[in-house]
Amino acid sequence: MDKTELIKLINENLAEEFEVDIETITPGAHLMETLDLDSLDLVDMVVLIEQNFHFTPKATDFREIATFQDFYDFIESKMNGRQ
Repeated sequence: MDKTELIKLINENLAEEFEVDIETITPGAHLMETLDLDSLDLVDMVVLIEQNFHFTPKATDFREIATFQDFYDFIESKMNGRQ
């Protein structure tokens, strides 16, 4: 899967799971604010990652994720690390 396909998959899954307009998901947008996430929603985020990308992130992984671009880079790095 190339980066464009990965970003499309991530955006579609996030928009569906957190019920936001996919158009609001842009690389520079703040992840937590755009998706209106609280700490309990992060559990849903972990499940979404496990189901769609087949790895389990740690809570500490989210410390460095502020924007959607950060999230894309995080998912891509974890997926590339598995290959």
